[in-house]
Amino acid sequence: MFYVIGLGLGDAKDISVKGLEIVKRADKVYLEAYTSILSVGQQALESFYGRELVIADRDFIEQQTDVLFDGANEKEIALLVVGDPFGATTHTDLVLRAKNLGIPYKVIHNASILNAIGCCGLQLYKFGETVSIPYWTQGWEPDSFFEKILSNKSRGLHTLCLLDIQVKEPTLESLTKKVKQYLPPRFMSTSEAAKQILQIIDKKEASAEPNLEKSVICIGVARVGSECQQIQACPLSEMANIDLGPPLHSLVIAGDLHPLETEFLEQFQTIPSS
Repeated sequence: MFYVIGLGLGDAKDISVKGLEIVKRADKVYLEAYTSILSVGQQALESFYGRELVIADRDFIEQQTDVLFDGANEKEIALLVVGDPFGATTHTDLVLRAKNLGIPYKVIHNASILNAIGCCGLQLYKFGETVSIPYWTQGWEPDSFFEKILSNKSRGLHTLCLLDIQVKEPTLESLTKKVKQYLPPRFMSTSEAAKQILQIIDKKEASAEPNLEKSVICIGVARVGSECQQIQACPLSEMANIDLGPPLHSLVIAGDLHPLETEFLEQFQTIPSS
């Protein structure tokens, strides 16, 4: 059996009882370290689970699935992922590959940012399409996600923005070499995301295209599910200057607010609401 087990968002203890039972008995357990991270590291997980974990980085997940699936028809192989297994398309692809190879699989679900974002007080059924905001580089500044934010906003819906994570990204120079060199890990903050959105707004204003107000209420969340979870609600223009500390961060652009949502958000505001 091939298992894909969600770890939740906080620490080692967020794994489900069912998931922990599988981890303890599985023949081999991989820890996916590509699409997200926990607030604790590999050592803390191994200590709590009582067994060794094999790190599965980006190259392994994308290029060595034959190794990942090796023996899964006769043994129990588990892949641990932060959040919920189907919170990332990477894991959907792995399940499809297992199915095509005739390998039996089971998915053990857990909390993900897609449902835990309700911690900020916005009602989950009022969220529109989720978007991803990538890091910009010189000459590459994609902004297609902005149109989705506008579309959600026009219907009064909130937008959850998932912020870029870059782990084990090869340097441009190493792409032509036999031995890869990697850039330091980077995790986009809510302030960085807000600054990029504000730049897009400035460009739209200059071209008189449909736009977003800089005063739109947004909510920054950091380390959701952990003991040091932090939430801040403020206008987008203010979010660009707010530091929510270590990763992981997510940003919400609010749509139309119900009175209960407004009341709940008041506890996260540091400036008077208009």
